[in-house]
Amino acid sequence: MTEPTILAIESSCDETSAAVIRGGKVLSNVIATQAVHEKYGGVVPELASRAHQQNIIPVVAQALSVANVNKSDLNAVAFTRGPGLLGALLVGSSFAKSFALGLNIPLIDVNHMQAHILAHFIDDPKPNFPFLCLTVSGGHTQIVLVKDHLDMEIIGQTTDDAVGEAFDKTAKMLGLPYPGGPMLDKTAAQGNPKAFPFPVGNMPGYDFSFSGIKTSVLYFLKDKTKDNPNFVQENLADICASVQYTLIKTLLKKVVQAAKDLGIKEVAIAGGVSANSGLRQALQDYAKKYDWNVYIPAFQYCTDNAGMIAITAHYQYLKGDFADQYVSPEPRMKF
Repeated sequence: MTEPTILAIESSCDETSAAVIRGGKVLSNVIATQAVHEKYGGVVPELASRAHQQNIIPVVAQALSVANVNKSDLNAVAFTRGPGLLGALLVGSSFAKSFALGLNIPLIDVNHMQAHILAHFIDDPKPNFPFLCLTVSGGHTQIVLVKDHLDMEIIGQTTDDAVGEAFDKTAKMLGLPYPGGPMLDKTAAQGNPKAFPFPVGNMPGYDFSFSGIKTSVLYFLKDKTKDNPNFVQENLADICASVQYTLIKTLLKKVVQAAKDLGIKEVAIAGGVSANSGLRQALQDYAKKYDWNVYIPAFQYCTDNAGMIAITAHYQYLKGDFADQYVSPEPRMKF
């Protein structure tokens, strides 16, 4: 079957999402976010799991309704196997396994990080193979060589913190509310990106390190506020812009190196941090400078969503890559 109808479920962290895809075209993509974490300044795994349990049935029902698809029309059920929070993954996988078993249709387990990359195949324009994808989120920072839809190789990654974590922890140091990364991005738009110099990490090969800039920002703030307690408030936009500029420069420096070494002109970004306005603009600027074809996902496909799980499941279905009822979540799932 070349035009399967698949229900996809995403529950790796703090978004409960369901999507329906038919023949590679996403018909619905419903996302329920969890506001419960805001007062804690970060995701609380147990609360995330409980929220998934509350949301999953209404979210699936809405996804089927929006797509105008009956459950009897489905050819397979897909779910995020990992990486992610174990409790959150268990909710999605348990529901998907039960749903597939009840309908007697195949089950498809999807790698969350591969799905972020394949989000580029939901809408046009689509990248040509091979292409490089900078996959950036709160938990991952990777440069991936994408040879085909289901053939990918990580050629560079962070050796410590992910870039999303660097954004969020810097935001917390500056007193910005949760979620920190988007708030830092918004504030940076009003500042001077070269107001304050911070070190650009330089690891061997195509790898990254972001622990150094966090330490640098910490001591910078301690030093400045010692002389002027109002320094952060008076210079907030410039600090945000300078940190963001440095993080983006660190990321794209390695992408430039990899693209040059491998002779690749097709470059994409994916993951939650790909929604960052500074990164999106910088990639477009680099495209002009290095004659790249760049691919930037629509905002709804940057953060965690079931649309990207659905498109990945579509290609796995065509390949006959199915799971059995004994499959279990893998919180640290690799490619």
